[in-house]
Amino acid sequence: MIEDIQKRALHRTRILEGQLRGIEKMIENDAYCIDIITQSLAVQKSLGSLNKLLVENHLRTHVTEMFEAGGEQREAAITELLRVFELSNNRA
Repeated sequence: MIEDIQKRALHRTRILEGQLRGIEKMIENDAYCIDIITQSLAVQKSLGSLNKLLVENHLRTHVTEMFEAGGEQREAAITELLRVFELSNNRA
């Protein structure tokens, strides 16, 4: 993994961890539902940021190598990216 992206991704996961702990406490304390939902949506946005970093790293490393290799490797990279694209579009 590219060092800078790894550092940013780890930072993002630590933020997510804290956000999830916050939601857990809100649920335990019977917080107002809309406040919990707002935090949950913030977690989803943070996950999106993490995913963006991971896709960037994948494109700059693995996909680049797979395209340079050509042939079946190139086709595998295209298939992977299409699968991820499809998964991201099927989110509820």
